Amino acid sequence: MESVRPPAVAGAFYEGGRENLMGTVTELLDEAGRQVHVRPGPTPKALIVPHAGYVYSGPVAASAYVLLGKARGLVTRVVLLGPAHRVYLRGLALPEARAFRTPLGEVPVDREGVLRLSGMPQVSVNGEAHRLEHALEVQLPFLQVLLGDFTLLPLVVGQASPEEVEEVLAAVRGGPETLIVVSSDLSHYLKSSLAREIDARTARTILDLDPELVPEEACGAFPVNGLLLAARKWHLQPFEVDLRNSGDTAGTPDQVVGYGSFAFFEKSSGSESRAEEAAIDGSRLVDLARESVETELGHGMLSRPSGPPWLFRPGATFVTLTKHGQLRGCIGSLEAWRPLIEDLRTNAQAAAFHDPRFPPVVRGELDRLRFEVSLLSPPSPLPVSGEEDLLEQLRPGTDGLILSLGRARGTFLPQVWEQLPEPEEFVGHLKEKAGLPRDFWSDGLRFWRYSVSHWKEDDR
Repeated sequence: MESVRPPAVAGAFYEGGRENLMGTVTELLDEAGRQVHVRPGPTPKALIVPHAGYVYSGPVAASAYVLLGKARGLVTRVVLLGPAHRVYLRGLALPEARAFRTPLGEVPVDREGVLRLSGMPQVSVNGEAHRLEHALEVQLPFLQVLLGDFTLLPLVVGQASPEEVEEVLAAVRGGPETLIVVSSDLSHYLKSSLAREIDARTARTILDLDPELVPEEACGAFPVNGLLLAARKWHLQPFEVDLRNSGDTAGTPDQVVGYGSFAFFEKSSGSESRAEEAAIDGSRLVDLARESVETELGHGMLSRPSGPPWLFRPGATFVTLTKHGQLRGCIGSLEAWRPLIEDLRTNAQAAAFHDPRFPPVVRGELDRLRFEVSLLSPPSPLPVSGEEDLLEQLRPGTDGLILSLGRARGTFLPQVWEQLPEPEEFVGHLKEKAGLPRDFWSDGLRFWRYSVSHWKEDDR
């Protein structure tokens, strides 16, 4: 490890001069800091970020990198993975170089990490794979500005299974000093409308921690899949931070490239979660949900977003409307990706006006509506060997359940156990809700469970 890998795309993908590059990165981060509201933890454990030229994907990448605002001095090693664009590669490739250089300076390669991985059969040393690869290089200026001094463990990933990549990540997972970054764009060269549809499905797959992406959905599918498998095993919580395409940033809508940024956080400890839950005022949430609907119908004005800190931390809610005891609307979120107050207000209005099963609520109904708010815990993967195993693992009255198979997807809140108290009924009706036959089973079915705290409006 004697050489220094020089920049290959400086002056093309990003500014070639030190001062200009520093100014561009700082400006992108400043702008992202004014837009991004997903901050569920002090520092993410892993990021997925795009790798096009900064004029195209820089704003989306910055949306994720701004979450490292408190990482300087804490994160001292970055494990950086990206796809192989220039050479055919089987497995994962380490560099020959001892350092990587950008206009902002040199970043030393983590020698200890190289030694740890060099004995793995899926890992090789391949300087040619790194020589012109831009997917890793474009991430370095962001990391240099935010982290200062750190070591780098760069891996170009060719054809590799999720298990092969996850095994590598597990070997260098480290603790809070280690950040994992996976570099990937999303769809390529589609019309903007079609790209949005496909990229939204890809984002759903990422948030489901489902390691089954293909390169047509994300050019970094192989390293992304490995990270998703690792995140499931390590119980990381994924968040979608930004999702756009080149037509939104600097290109035309005729042929776009999709960009997404995602952050993965260590979940809070049980004691922290219980303390947070104890601080939440459920009646306040129910009042805010009603206020959001009444305001939309011209009753008063929406109050300014103020209140205790828990209202502005990420939260996932479902808002349920009933009328004379019958369902009148129910819409919600399964992941906490935006401030609780924003999620609550959005879902309340969606349940009232955009549930496709019901006509929009009108002013004359307001006094007869009852609002219920459910606050969801982070979903946990529920691995099962078959339907019998699923039924045995379910906890009636406690578990909310998410079912997913390709585009088929559905969820039941724990409150549904009141109408469907038997696990066989519960699962059968959930399959039907997802568009599947009640007696359907496939080994491809995936399940997650969650719990809720819920509050219901008193009868008026």
